[in-house]
Amino acid sequence: MLIVKIRCFLILACCLPLSAAGIRAQQRIAVLSPMEDAQSLAASEHFINSLPESFKLINGDLARSVFRAANFENPFNLTAEEARNFGRAVGADYFLFLKTENLRRASLAKPEYYESYLAAYAVSARTGRLVYWTLKSAEAETASEAERKLFAAFGDLANQVSINISSADATEIAEAAPAVAELPAEDSPEAKDFRAPLPYRRLRPVYTALANLYSVAATVDALVDLDENGRVTRVEIARWAGYGLDESVAETIREMKWRAASREGSALPIRVLLRYNFKKLDREE
Repeated sequence: MLIVKIRCFLILACCLPLSAAGIRAQQRIAVLSPMEDAQSLAASEHFINSLPESFKLINGDLARSVFRAANFENPFNLTAEEARNFGRAVGADYFLFLKTENLRRASLAKPEYYESYLAAYAVSARTGRLVYWTLKSAEAETASEAERKLFAAFGDLANQVSINISSADATEIAEAAPAVAELPAEDSPEAKDFRAPLPYRRLRPVYTALANLYSVAATVDALVDLDENGRVTRVEIARWAGYGLDESVAETIREMKWRAASREGSALPIRVLLRYNFKKLDREE
């Protein structure tokens, strides 16, 4: 199930590109397990020990203090602004939120078994983007054995996090945000002749099988740039969720066709905010 809200606005954005010399040799990273239960803390410790030396680890007590003060409603479903603010407050270039659980499962092939999984959210403090998300899991007859198998895979997981952060760092430093005209203030003279864009057909992003398996409830916000012909030129996830939901939203938006925005009869580029609420439904619903 998803609920869609649309907000429309124009932004004047200006960004000076940084030189390649701005790439830091050692990234400052904060690693946290927001759930703070015994299993999550143990997983966090094992993962930290697997990180390559290319990272400079932010003090854990400091990171937890800043995290608790932020009082996030759902730390695994942050807006880009919330993520940027947290990253700046903790003094990190990137931060990593880890979510881990042991689940009792059953299937036709295996009447009963345990799954231990870890979802890793790697986030840029510069942009607030979720630059890498992955979920690793292991299965066994007992919870402790499943957890042991999961922890054994942390070396490869830490390497993948490192690779993707390095790639994101190079991309973000070279990136310049496109300039889009500013939304006229409500009741201003400019707003009088302004016509907002309108989608010809509203498409529904897929609630992914992975999100369904882990009963994920989340909101995904996307900033969408439209040109003067109503074509989608850019999609930026402004609230991320993982589990393939961000990609599902972006893919769906790129298929949408729009009536262009206009002022005094002349079409113009615009940025719109689209919001999608995802929730697993019980079968009886």
